[in-house]
Amino acid sequence: MLKKLYQPPLALLTDLYQLTMAYGYWKLGRANQQAVFHLFFRKPPFHGGYAIAAGLQQAVEYLEGYRLDDSDIRYLAELTGNDGEPLFEQAFLDDLRDLKLNIDVDAMPEGTVVFGQEPILRVKGPILQCQLLETPLLNMINFQTLIATKASRIRAAAGDDPVLEFGLRRAQGIDGAISASRAAYVGGCAATSNVLAGKLFGIPVKGTHAHSWVMSFDSELESFERYAEVMPNNCVFLVDTYDTLEGVRQACQVGKTLRQRGHEMVGIRLDSGDLAYLSIEARNILDEEGFPNAAIVASNDLDEHIMENLKSQGAQIAVWGVGTKLVTAFDQPALGGVYKLAAMQREDGSWEPKVKLSEQAIKTSIPGMLQVRRYQTEQGLIGDMIYDEVRGIDPRHVIVDSKDTTRRKRLSENAQSHDLLTPVMRGGAPVGGDEPLEIIRARAIEQLQLLHPTIRRFMNPHEYPVGLDIGLHELRDRMIHDIRGPKLEG
Repeated sequence: MLKKLYQPPLALLTDLYQLTMAYGYWKLGRANQQAVFHLFFRKPPFHGGYAIAAGLQQAVEYLEGYRLDDSDIRYLAELTGNDGEPLFEQAFLDDLRDLKLNIDVDAMPEGTVVFGQEPILRVKGPILQCQLLETPLLNMINFQTLIATKASRIRAAAGDDPVLEFGLRRAQGIDGAISASRAAYVGGCAATSNVLAGKLFGIPVKGTHAHSWVMSFDSELESFERYAEVMPNNCVFLVDTYDTLEGVRQACQVGKTLRQRGHEMVGIRLDSGDLAYLSIEARNILDEEGFPNAAIVASNDLDEHIMENLKSQGAQIAVWGVGTKLVTAFDQPALGGVYKLAAMQREDGSWEPKVKLSEQAIKTSIPGMLQVRRYQTEQGLIGDMIYDEVRGIDPRHVIVDSKDTTRRKRLSENAQSHDLLTPVMRGGAPVGGDEPLEIIRARAIEQLQLLHPTIRRFMNPHEYPVGLDIGLHELRDRMIHDIRGPKLEG
């Protein structure tokens, strides 16, 4: 099954309704009409104040290799409608077999701090092609952005202590594990236990032994001694199999022997119990026994909230191993990103903005060919403007909150600013090349430091100023009014 599942091509990694809409465009002769779609989320995850964009590299790789092979076409030809007749005409399927993407993609670089309503990705090209890409792009960007954001919060709780991603065994399947390890590194984790992710992405890998190693010997002491013999340069002893503090003492005993052989015990790991109390007591034992540099590693269903609490109790934990609650985004299982049509090209070549309405203001989309301009001073980031590239920026330089139009902010023309969406594909071909993962990770860490601490806090964060260019806001208002029309009172 694995060879069938992960063997390219992966063009059928989509929802059926994308294909039925593509067929409709084809049938009506509209397949090549130019359109613009944006991928964005409405609210930052985890009740937080920001997200970290991730998953772009995988998305570009997917787009670069996009194709349907003969087996895909045969499968689609077998699909039937409610009347038992073929769902798609063979001529449409033949066109799909010959399809080569001819799209332009602009995106925020991975590791960019991003906020609600801001396009992470902009796709422009024939509407049939753009439509087919909705589901796979959401699949790749949503998940990795979610996990990178969770990792950044966990890293913030750890302060200067390294965080190790230990989630492979609890991840949501093979791809969930691989993607989560990559995204966790983008978000600030220092290493992973996932060896395949280490090989694929160059992420440092860490790990020593489990409880089964200790239990396989007649005594805990013997298990530590044997491990020190076979892995003298990788000795972090798991001490809580039987009696945690006694385990620490036995680790120190083996550590002294190890030192006589020219090696040093790296530390001990706690995986259960009262981590605050046990880490404090373990630190005392390690120091008294002559191991002040031995690190205390802690695991056991940690997340940013538990870690913050442990820190407040004075826990003596130097390295944090975080698994389940990181790679499964335990407290929010999905980002909620969406992919919306925002503009279509008229016959004369001009662009017609499109808006989707909703009874909920937050779900009313933003029309136009959107770009995000970020403003900052020496003190940090001060606000983001979402504007329409076709219309340009209104000279008033005012942003309007799309959720509450009474909230407005003037952005100084003298402040430093730059546009966040940059070209990654032109005419279906990648441009710019892949960024090293280390650069992406460094960008995420650096950009978070530019945010005010109140925006980064876990509970009730301050809202970063993001708004529509006032000219775009006024256009959107007119479009909404024209669609809804006047309503009768009473």
